[in-house]
Amino acid sequence: MIRPTRISFGGTAGVVTSMALITGLHAANAKTGAIVSALLIAAVADNLTDSLSVHMYQESERLEQRAAFSGTLANFATRFLVCLSFVLITVLFRQPLTGVVGVAWGMSLLTALTYVLAHERKVSTVSEVAKHLAVASVVIIVSGGIGQWIASHVDTLLATWQSAAP
Repeated sequence: MIRPTRISFGGTAGVVTSMALITGLHAANAKTGAIVSALLIAAVADNLTDSLSVHMYQESERLEQRAAFSGTLANFATRFLVCLSFVLITVLFRQPLTGVVGVAWGMSLLTALTYVLAHERKVSTVSEVAKHLAVASVVIIVSGGIGQWIASHVDTLLATWQSAAP
């Protein structure tokens, strides 16, 4: 059986990052291909960076080498698979439905992961789920706001700068 501690970091990072990318890029009027590209880049490059960070942390805690490696591998695989599920949603659904389905899927995954972890720790599942969904909601709202700001200001700023350039 998969231990929740093995997938908690990668699962959480994959879910929240993917929801933020879909929401922010949709708000910035990005095309489906750009959203898929961003999700795949996060699934590989950002994931490798996070996995290396987790591995180095585990080494600094003097975790046995085999356990550190298996934890790193579990983190990478979990996050990669989670990101791929959002790629599938992006490909299967048209915008703006992609954002709605992506956020619903992400919040469901985050709720399930939080529930399992809270149950294992013997703490209030309702309280933990509420806290984690609230943080994820803030990330989504901020990402959407950044996307909207980009859509309404960056093109104008770039055009102004390019027209002023010699």
